[in-house]
Order: sequence, then C-alpha cells, then structure tokens
Amino acid sequence: MAEERAQDTTGGSGAGPEGGAPDPAADVYDVVVIGAGPVGEVLAGRVSDAGLSAVIVENELVGGECSYWACMPSKALLRPVAALADARAVAGARQATDGEFDTSAVLARRDDFTHDWDDSSQVEWLDSVGVPLVRGVGRLAGELRVAVETSDGSSRVLTARHAVAVCTGSRALVPDLPGVAEARPWTSRNATSASEAPARLAVVGGGVVGVEMATAWQALGSRVTLLARGDALLPRMEPFAGELVSGSLRDAGADVRIGASVAALRRPDPAGPVTVVLEDGGEVEVDEVLFATGRGPRTEDLGLVTVGLGPGDWLRVDDSCRVDDVAGGWLYAVGDVNGRALLTHQGKYQARVAGDAMVARYRGRSAAGGRWGAHAATADDEAVSQVVFSHPEVASVGLTAADAASRGIRTRVADAELGDVAGAALYADGYRGRARLVADAERGVLVGATFAGPAVAEMLHAATVAVVSEVPVERLAHAVPAYPTISEVWLGLLAQLQG
Repeated sequence: MAEERAQDTTGGSGAGPEGGAPDPAADVYDVVVIGAGPVGEVLAGRVSDAGLSAVIVENELVGGECSYWACMPSKALLRPVAALADARAVAGARQATDGEFDTSAVLARRDDFTHDWDDSSQVEWLDSVGVPLVRGVGRLAGELRVAVETSDGSSRVLTARHAVAVCTGSRALVPDLPGVAEARPWTSRNATSASEAPARLAVVGGGVVGVEMATAWQALGSRVTLLARGDALLPRMEPFAGELVSGSLRDAGADVRIGASVAALRRPDPAGPVTVVLEDGGEVEVDEVLFATGRGPRTEDLGLVTVGLGPGDWLRVDDSCRVDDVAGGWLYAVGDVNGRALLTHQGKYQARVAGDAMVARYRGRSAAGGRWGAHAATADDEAVSQVVFSHPEVASVGLTAADAASRGIRTRVADAELGDVAGAALYADGYRGRARLVADAERGVLVGATFAGPAVAEMLHAATVAVVSEVPVERLAHAVPAYPTISEVWLGLLAQLQG
C-alpha cells in the first residue's frame, strides 16, 4: 500500500526556493496535516513533493480507515465470493467447485492485506518522502496552531506557516435505541475485522456497507438477515441496482426485509444472543447485529471552538477544500470530514486538488477554482464514481435519472440488458445484469451511467472519462468496443440516445 501512496503524490513541481525549511526544534512547518489516512497521506506527500515542509499527526494507524477497517479488508472478504460465483456460473468450471469456502483462509488473506493491523510499511512511506509523523491526538489551538497530546503522554504545539489541513475522516453512527449499549452492536470496523463468522448476523441498513457485508458474511457461513428501513436496497442508485442485489442475496439464502425499522435491542446475557425488536412488533434473534446506518464527521474532539466552529460539525468548504467560515483562508478540510463525497478515491482526489491549491497560494499565485479547473474538486458534484462489490457488482458515475431530473436537466435515458450482449453470455451462463446511460438532451453529453452485473467494475472508468470529458454522444459512437466483451453494451445504449 505504500507504493499506492507514492503513486498518488508524484508529479509535483519539485523542491524550490519558495518552500520553507522545517524547524523541528520549534515544531514549525509550512503545512500541518491532522489525520494520516489515505487523504492525509496524499495531501502531505503532494505539498512535500512541491517543496513545502509538512508534518502529519495520527492517533491510530497510519493508513486510516480504508487500509484497516474499510476498503481493503472488506474487498478482501468479498473477492472470494465473486470468484466462486464466477466459477459456478460457467459449465465445466462449475463441476470443480463442489466444496465450501475455507473461511479461515479467507480471513487470513484479509489479514495479509491489513498487515495484521500493523502500519510499519505506511510509516516507511512517510519517511521516504520526508514527512515526519507525530503520533497522538491533534486538536486545533487557534490560528495556524495544532496542539498534540502525544502517545507517550507529553504535549506539543505544531505551528503552520501557511495551512492546516483536517483529514480526520468519518466514523460509523449507531442510533440511540433502547438496549443498544448492552447489545454492543457491530459497526463496519467489527464487520471487516471479525475473526470468525457469527452463526446468525443481522445487518441493519440497506446502503453500500450493509449490502457488502451481508454479501460477504452470508457467503462465509453466517445466516444473514438484512433489515432495510427504506423501500429498496441501495436507494441512492438506479432502482434496478437494488433489485438485482436483493434478488441475489435472497438466492444465496439471506433473509432480506425491506421497510423494516429497528425499535430496540435486547441482550440480557453479554455472551448470549441479541434480540432485534422491530417497529412492527416482530423480533429477530441473532448472535451479532451490525449497524450500517450512516457516518458522521470525526470533528467532535478537534478543537473547533478555538477557530469559531462547532464541535461535531461537518466542515463546509469551497471547491479547493478551504473551510468557508474561518478567516484568513488557512484552514482546509479534505476527505470525508467535509461531507462532499464519502469515498476514499474522492477524498484522495480532493487531496490532490487541495494540495495544489495550497502550493499555488503559498507561492502567491491564483488558485481560483472554475469548473474542472486545477484547483476545484468539480467531480464531487458532477462525476462521483463508485463500485459496490456485492454480487452482482454495481458501478456508477455521475447522476441517476432521478438526480438529473431534480436538477432540472432534460434527459434522455437509455437502458439495456447486459445478458443480451455476447461478451456477457460468454462470461457467465445465465448472466443477469442491466445498464443505463443518462444524457443531457440539450447538450448531447452523458451526465450519468450505471452498470449492475458480474464483472462490471472494470467497465466504469470508460463511463467516468466520458462524463468528465463531456464527450458528445455522437463522438462516443466512434469509440468501438472490442468483440466479444461486455462493453459492447455501449453500442445499443448509444444507439438509443441517438435515435
């Protein structure tokens, strides 16, 4: 994972005379970064590569949520599920898959990807780019100052010459329900780091985390009950995505209940089962319950009151990720903490944009935003990409048809069955999936795309490039997909948009 960080921070202008030398004795740096997750790492590396001095503060593991409790371990759990499903969907290969999952081997592979929750390699990467690490809890202490309660119990005050960046991310929210404290429910961290599969698992929440963890643990041996309060799974995506995923989960043996709200929990014996009480009076008894019901910003203990902001708030920012309500323009909030797009790759994108804006401002140059400009994270509004690693996968970018309509965009929508494409039929017997393109009818460009089906994740970037680049639909018709691939679905979709 250190190599990934190094890739993200190349391409700066190199050290130059404008960069201020660090003064570790006085704890003075050009930029102070609070939070050493992927976002903080990329930002610190970006400004350091451009010649500014930077220091980074972290109170947990360098690499953050993504590396140890989210993206990497969850996808390590889910990849075997997809691999086995793919094999079982092809005659000939199917006959070689009579066994069951070796859950212990899957968990061991997961542990390899998290380095057994050891961050030594991430620290080595920081050392290699010259960014010092201060371990401890960092809090704002007024303008351009960060007080650190270090892990050895001492205190330090870091001073920034130019900017402070808050990259503290988000945390899982657990609703304040009767009995929740005694029930000790799982959050996403427990779900991705568990050492064994519970016999019975209730998953509360029909969003991405709920769907992915239900998929993983059902396959790894748990009897999963998925409780979704709304009227569909994956409610922020095109409706067919949630329909396909819920059908697949049910086929796998999960009990999927739509419109089910939790009223209370009971766990009288700390070592015993949990009873999930539903608002309609029904009850579900399980061995563990996972709440996947949203996230909140990690700002409750950040010293925000010292700069005139409220603790626990999302930090509102402009398109360069500079905080709106702090005078002087020295405070930035990058990644989940600003609430713009709670995805690791979007946070790293913001870090590149914010880092370049910091460098420009440090050197007295304009960092004016402008749509799709170098110092504006425009994709947060126009082209957020996302993959749900459920079975089937769901991949999307930009706006859904409903999103576009809510913005007043006159649209043309094209739909296609992926199973009708030769490449999909070859990929899996009985392939089931759908695709949708959403176009701005007036401008003749794509504003959104969604694919749901096995192996669609790797199709997403082509759609992302088309949306970001605003390639005219007429020109896209000249991008010829290779035969026989699943990407041939573009031919039918574009023909509908041109018809």
